[in-house]
Amino acid sequence: MGDDNTNSKRIFNELQFFKLCASGNDFVIILDLENKFSESEGSFLAQKLCRSKFGIGADGLIFIKPPESEKASFKWMFFNSDGSQAEMCGNGARCVVRLVEELSLFKSPLYFQTLAGLIYAESKGTRVKVALTSPKDLKLNQVLRTEYDWFLIHFVNTGVPHVVIFWDDLDNAPVEKLGAKIRYHEAFSPEGTNVNFVSIVSKDLIRVRTYERGVEAETLACGTGASASAYVSYKLGLIKTPVKVKTQGGEILTIYIETQNNQDKLFLEGETLFLFEGKIKPDVLK
Repeated sequence: MGDDNTNSKRIFNELQFFKLCASGNDFVIILDLENKFSESEGSFLAQKLCRSKFGIGADGLIFIKPPESEKASFKWMFFNSDGSQAEMCGNGARCVVRLVEELSLFKSPLYFQTLAGLIYAESKGTRVKVALTSPKDLKLNQVLRTEYDWFLIHFVNTGVPHVVIFWDDLDNAPVEKLGAKIRYHEAFSPEGTNVNFVSIVSKDLIRVRTYERGVEAETLACGTGASASAYVSYKLGLIKTPVKVKTQGGEILTIYIETQNNQDKLFLEGETLFLFEGKIKPDVLK
């Protein structure tokens, strides 16, 4: 797909896009309710559009597609900025729900399909709350060896895999350096993991800095990472629910932890921003 530049220009020229942001995570969103675009085309376009300076610039690209489940209003196809697909993204989910409600395509509350399963969501104006998939594979107090040192880590999957590591001096935490080592550590191969550096501020507030897999850098926020950090803190008895999570971008997200039928449920809530809309031009595909 990427080698056929002429064909790429023909397919994507004048294609409408929207850009939204949640907690400093920004996303390009494209309506594909006629199911025109393949995974390979989505991956190619993500790498082009998400570039800074030469593209629109974003943490990810999302296609809104027709659902395969009768319970779902729509299905999404989500790509990180490097073109890889992700199972779930909490902040991306909030942006998508804000957009479909704003465009009067679907009305909340609703369900939509992801690779992580059906996601429930509801909106109250610009504030959107999504139910993440139930946390799984929880592993607390694990010792991980890296070339730098031995670290006490915790792991949970909140739709995507997350390592949580507590760090007292969060402002000076080696998020990019150590985050990359843990992200690619053999213990989490072949998929890798996201890495969250966390400090406890009070009984209902934590701070989080996240190294995101797929972006391969620290981002201003990560919804599933904020949820993973809150959940691990809660399971360790360090925090009470609901948990306020201050992101690197400065926004405070709210994570609700509920137990239903002996299973923990996570809900992520926060503000969204509808930034702009436009049309793709051929030069962005060069």
